[in-house]
Amino acid sequence: MSCLFPVAKITVLSCLIILISLWFLPAVSFAETCSTTNCHADLLQMTYGHSPVVEEDCSSCHEQIQEQHPLEEGSSFQLVEEGAKLCYQCHDQYGRKLTVHSPVAEGDCLDCHNPHGSNVGRFLLPVDHNLTELCTECHDSDLFTNKVIHGPTASGACTQCHDPHEANQPKLLKKPSQELCTSCHTEIAEGLANSPVVHAAVKDSSCTDCHNPHSAPAAKLLQKDIESLCMDCHADVGRTAQKAKVKHAAMYRPEKCGACHVTHFSQYPALLAMPEQNLCLSCHGKDDYSKSNPLNNIAKEIEGKKFLHGPLQEGKCSACHNPHGSDNTRLLKGAYPKSFYLPYTTGSYDFCLECHDKNLLRFAETSIYTEFRNGKQNLHYLHVVNKYKGRSCRACHEPHASNLKKLMSEEGAKFGDWRIPTRFIKTDTGGSCSPGCHQTYDYDREAPVDYQK
Repeated sequence: MSCLFPVAKITVLSCLIILISLWFLPAVSFAETCSTTNCHADLLQMTYGHSPVVEEDCSSCHEQIQEQHPLEEGSSFQLVEEGAKLCYQCHDQYGRKLTVHSPVAEGDCLDCHNPHGSNVGRFLLPVDHNLTELCTECHDSDLFTNKVIHGPTASGACTQCHDPHEANQPKLLKKPSQELCTSCHTEIAEGLANSPVVHAAVKDSSCTDCHNPHSAPAAKLLQKDIESLCMDCHADVGRTAQKAKVKHAAMYRPEKCGACHVTHFSQYPALLAMPEQNLCLSCHGKDDYSKSNPLNNIAKEIEGKKFLHGPLQEGKCSACHNPHGSDNTRLLKGAYPKSFYLPYTTGSYDFCLECHDKNLLRFAETSIYTEFRNGKQNLHYLHVVNKYKGRSCRACHEPHASNLKKLMSEEGAKFGDWRIPTRFIKTDTGGSCSPGCHQTYDYDREAPVDYQK
């Protein structure tokens, strides 16, 4: 008996060692066999390998269900979990945010990722840094092929803007639309924060209301040409411009609306690119030698003058002119006579009388509606209401500026090839003029001149 005990002890110990070895043997043999045979050796050679493959831990994803491998038909291995459940054994689970990418929601991770590795792209992707090829397997490639292409789109950096798995924003955007756009376009963010005037479309809408984030047919990734785009909201301006008998040339330059307005923000009202008067004079402050419709050099007209027309004192050209189009000469907002002579009739001078006293031309005698009178005789009425030769305002006044009070003309009005001088002298209670159209006359409000003597 004594000699049998050691033998039994050794036998039991040996059996235990053998059992333990057999327990671990399939896993070790399984991994080594997968990576060393001619069947799957290439998986270890991938540039970007999946961690279990790199670590030769095939059993973390696959389990053997048949002793023989390979089989002539069928498979001797199966995945330890199906679909995304397999991936979620190691990776964080998706599907808790507001927007989930369809393949993620459906558990189809392999629609985008290779489970073993990739020779071209990180994250087990079948492409390199340019994701366009991968994304357009599902998404319409026509969205990315318009004339103007957004930089991230052109370089295939889809994930610069979109999260490939899930997001709390529509379209899988990483941030709210405007915040996302200004994270690159920092000059826009700075301007919006520091400008008193912000375009309502920028303030109240998404950037994509005007811009296509992938590619577009027009410059600046605009959804359509800038004029059509602007008129979608500013329809009244579009109707004015289309129907106007007198067109503003600025609206037909290549820049269209952008010739005068900036699109996102401005330091000036109406999103003007600069102060209104400066903007107008950038064109109307040059000598224009065109024969069809020559423009006056308004900058020269007003330079150094002592007295400016009221709107010009405030830098407001638009008080009298409609910058988008008009049915009246010189883009005026109201009717104004083109001719030197136009006898006053009801409505014929309403444009000027919108600001000046409406009763200025109604009464032959007055003591309150004008200072240009001899006693009570209304000399405005005398000159303008004359049914034979009623003279327009331009006969005596400059529309923009003068060195004389009341914008009296120094050089005189154009009358064909001649400029009719006014030779106007003002006094405290009246004055005199000696124009080329009549002899010298004095007038006085307090001591009327007797013209019959």
